[in-house]
Amino acid sequence: MAGRRAKGRGKLRIGDHWSAISIIALSQDNPLKAVAEFVENSIDARAKNIEIVRGRRSGKSFLKITDDGEGIPRDDRGRPDFRYVATHICDSIKKQLKRHGAQGIQGEFGIGLLSFWTLGEALTLTSPGEDGTLYEMSMKRNGEGYEVRGSRRTLFAAEGTELVVYPLLKGIRQFSGEKLHWYLASELRDRIRETGVNIRIVDRTARKSYTVTPREFDGRLIHELDQPVTPMGAIRLELYLDEPSPQRSVALYRKGTRVAGLAELDGFQAPAWSSGYVDGIVDAGFLNLTPGTRTGVIRDEAYEEFRRSLVPVTETLDELIAELKRVEDERASERTLRSIRRAFKGAMLALPAEEYDWFDIRRAAGATAGNRPGTAAGAGGDAREGVEAVGVADQASAEPDGDTLEPDGPQTAFHQFAGPLHSVVISPASSVVRIGRSRNLRAVCRDRSGRTVEEGLAFAWSIAEGGGRFETPNTEIVRYFAPEEPALVRLTVAATQAGVVCEASALVTVTDSLISGSSGSMPRQGLPGYSYENAPGQLWRSRYETEQNVIVINNGHRDFVFSARNRASQLRYIARLFVKELVLRNFPGATSAELLDRMLELMLYLEKHLR
Repeated sequence: MAGRRAKGRGKLRIGDHWSAISIIALSQDNPLKAVAEFVENSIDARAKNIEIVRGRRSGKSFLKITDDGEGIPRDDRGRPDFRYVATHICDSIKKQLKRHGAQGIQGEFGIGLLSFWTLGEALTLTSPGEDGTLYEMSMKRNGEGYEVRGSRRTLFAAEGTELVVYPLLKGIRQFSGEKLHWYLASELRDRIRETGVNIRIVDRTARKSYTVTPREFDGRLIHELDQPVTPMGAIRLELYLDEPSPQRSVALYRKGTRVAGLAELDGFQAPAWSSGYVDGIVDAGFLNLTPGTRTGVIRDEAYEEFRRSLVPVTETLDELIAELKRVEDERASERTLRSIRRAFKGAMLALPAEEYDWFDIRRAAGATAGNRPGTAAGAGGDAREGVEAVGVADQASAEPDGDTLEPDGPQTAFHQFAGPLHSVVISPASSVVRIGRSRNLRAVCRDRSGRTVEEGLAFAWSIAEGGGRFETPNTEIVRYFAPEEPALVRLTVAATQAGVVCEASALVTVTDSLISGSSGSMPRQGLPGYSYENAPGQLWRSRYETEQNVIVINNGHRDFVFSARNRASQLRYIARLFVKELVLRNFPGATSAELLDRMLELMLYLEKHLR
């Protein structure tokens, strides 16, 4: 039985040639790519000038491509060999020219002309013979035949070829000259640069014309890369590094013609090729393309060699991108901190000086109250000797009132006189004092318009909670002596003017130890900076590092990740963390309700200036 098994061998054959031709003609799915192939045919024919015209004839759209190249290769009689072109599909004349040593020729499959099926209903190709007579070949979409018309003479000797597709398919009538211009500038970038061909597009429908110039890339040209060399040929790299953008990508080229985006191919999904940081081209002339579309690469030995050769390039790009990200993060942090500083400055100038002047903003703005009568410094600046206290609000006791920002003139206008008593606040509203030590406190009285009231006032200071004592408790400025044990002390003052009584309170945290050195005094250190710590899954959002004067932000927290969708959202989130840490720092001992009120108040004024 085994000896009688039938054995047979043979060659593959096409059962229906017309069906095969139809499949090949419709394999190109991109009309712009079809136009690019027509232009490449002109470049291969050594044309120096190519003109693409888009217009309308008899109410129907057409596309015409003319060049001054060598035209269709001629037969023995000196006429364009249209018959060979039409009857040797998949056996291009260019392949024969390459066998004889022709260089710089791109096509080789002999099917580019059939791509007119994706553009229009009919194609007409005109080329001169040796005697200058024009010959014309026409083909129709879905038609099996071709026709070569009789010769027609011209007044002047013609050169090159003329290709007309008419009428265009309904679905592509609206592709514009501008779109074609940008496509060819990228698709044929290196072929245009190497040959110096001049391509001009005339869009008669839009009344515009364009000269196709090779695409230029943004960013810094990467010189750190070595050009890979493989046994099958060299790989040319022209890559640029810049800030990420969705439009920035690396394209694979073959002999100067774009094939596809590199990140679309297997093995090139690394961030180096897909992150949007790198733009440019990778040109490998030894790759084998899919003949029908010429937008795909065959995964053969040449492709595997290509992929292996780019592994070191990928690693180098990853390092460069990581360094660029680090620099970008630093710049973003600087921009964010500048924005927060501007916002805090605006908020502090709008809020009551005695409660929120944490960073000497008014002093930097030019306030000069060091020796004015009636101010804290003028009334008893030397009283700070022997006082040890922390808390950024402490400086307010030696700072000028809000009215000191008003210029001193030779005559006070009527509207500058203070009205009757309306409110009183204690400056500072919150502070920290070491056990057994003392500090100065001041009652600041204001009228309904916020002007400082100084006449006809009587004061009564008292300790509502906790311990300690006052020295001269019936004056505007008093010295408070802390008890010998740590405690949370609430102080009150009642200000009276002509039967009007206003009250205010302040918190003093009495502690047995203070931070050495800067004593935590925020005005001496300025607004804190911030840093990141990645702690995903942990609940804390931020913490204040006193010694470094830095707010550490958990950039692994889900709230931070959510806010990082855009810069404005992240800026607001970081600013709110600053508010939280600074309020906690500067109002020690306050109740939860008081802290929340302070946070809401500060955020309201801060976000008004945040941008």
